[in-house]
Amino acid sequence: MSKPLCIALFLLLGFGLQAQEVLRSNTGAPVGDNQNSKTVGEYGPVLLEDIYLIEKLAAFDRERIPERVVHARGAGAFGYFEASKDMSEYTLAAPFQKVGQKTEVAVRFSTVIHGKGSPETARDPRGFAVKFYTEMGNYDIVGNNLPVFFIRDAIKFPDMVHSLKPSPVTNKQDPNRFFDFFSHIPESTHMLTRLYSDYGIPKGYQYMNGSSVHGFKWINKKGEMVYVKYTWVSKQGEKNLTVKEAAEQQAKDWQHATVSLFTDIKEGRYPAWDLYVQIIKAEDIHSFDFWPLDATKHWPEDKIEMIKIGTMYLNKNPRNYFQEVESIAFSPGSLIPGVEPSEDKLLQGRLFSYFDTHRHRLGPNYLQSEVNRPKMQVDNYNSDSYASSRNQNFENADVNYQPSSRAQLTDDNQYRANQQMIKQAKIGQKKISKTNDFAQAGEFYRSLSKQDQKNLISNLAGDLGQVKDKNIQKTMIGYFYKADAEYGMRLAKALGFSQKDFMK
Repeated sequence: MSKPLCIALFLLLGFGLQAQEVLRSNTGAPVGDNQNSKTVGEYGPVLLEDIYLIEKLAAFDRERIPERVVHARGAGAFGYFEASKDMSEYTLAAPFQKVGQKTEVAVRFSTVIHGKGSPETARDPRGFAVKFYTEMGNYDIVGNNLPVFFIRDAIKFPDMVHSLKPSPVTNKQDPNRFFDFFSHIPESTHMLTRLYSDYGIPKGYQYMNGSSVHGFKWINKKGEMVYVKYTWVSKQGEKNLTVKEAAEQQAKDWQHATVSLFTDIKEGRYPAWDLYVQIIKAEDIHSFDFWPLDATKHWPEDKIEMIKIGTMYLNKNPRNYFQEVESIAFSPGSLIPGVEPSEDKLLQGRLFSYFDTHRHRLGPNYLQSEVNRPKMQVDNYNSDSYASSRNQNFENADVNYQPSSRAQLTDDNQYRANQQMIKQAKIGQKKISKTNDFAQAGEFYRSLSKQDQKNLISNLAGDLGQVKDKNIQKTMIGYFYKADAEYGMRLAKALGFSQKDFMK
């Protein structure tokens, strides 16, 4: 029997499951579905009434004090974005209205899983967050250096991070734990393939691209809507480290990425990134063999055009790291007129979770600190509590409500949420139909050079080889085999499996 046939046969076989405890909510209610959030229809938005989801995320947001639960280690800088294309046909968003328009920005790069004092040579996704200080308020594009993510639904996020963080028993990160988790999450195959390539260890923050990961909605003056995804392309080029190079760098200076970014800006070598968008018309969103609002999926450039709309330049270092980098707060929910969230299930959970995390970590009035507050005067009646400095107009202090004789809203309808028709949709918890968990992982594998493929296999085998449970190893091999037969077979060989092992 050939190896491909053996592995294919293995994929049809299941493994015996151990008796498991019943998963319950904080109030003791049995959990019916821990993989899918409650949505309006199969592809609709997530509902606030999903109490289990909200409570799960709220508990997760408060697990660390005061270090960020994720993205704890980071570096920041400031500069500006200059638009090179008028996108007013598609959106009201202030930074993209006319050629030559400049907008101040603040940027934070980070590692995702590892702690604040961790080395920047570790294999990990990198955060890529940009805050636009626009005349219509602050707009954040919060993403990563890789264009996809491990999971497609926010309900899985706390569990994923728990598996990747140190064990609560040994206090050590353990491949046995996170591959146990990912062996039950086939949608992670694409992200794992990218992460275990050399893109998993960027040479420096200025040498990596960025992606919004999620799709968003752009709304124009007519109320017309399109879906959009952002990509930052480094003008310094993408440069990564092999495992050997990372080890050599760590022996010299494991804070190299922070130092390199700071030094380049200080010495006038200002890093820059071109910003591209991809646009899908609303009527075309279902025309692909994957769901474009699935965060585990890349929008292929040969099918969805990349449009350059401007360039970001970083030319200023922080004056005080704590006040300007540690205290800066980004959220995919920091939106301005012309941009709205899409129905992406992972994004929908992040809209709540990021704001909630900041309130826990920095306090309820974190948006009033200098680095976080908008450039214009903010008038509303969200006041008091810790460190509040808003609403200092004492002459009118007696009126702290609206509607009132003193305060009114604009009559401009363009600032209202875009209307969306959802017909005959059922509210429930359901996995999307177009999962297509493996195709793009295979496409990415085949796009790599022979040397990069060799490095990917070696990097994966290095961590997966530490997993003691052979069934978990076999399951992961099966996922990668489904992505590409050669990919799975090479990994199986690297892990020491023979043909007989898949016939048992």
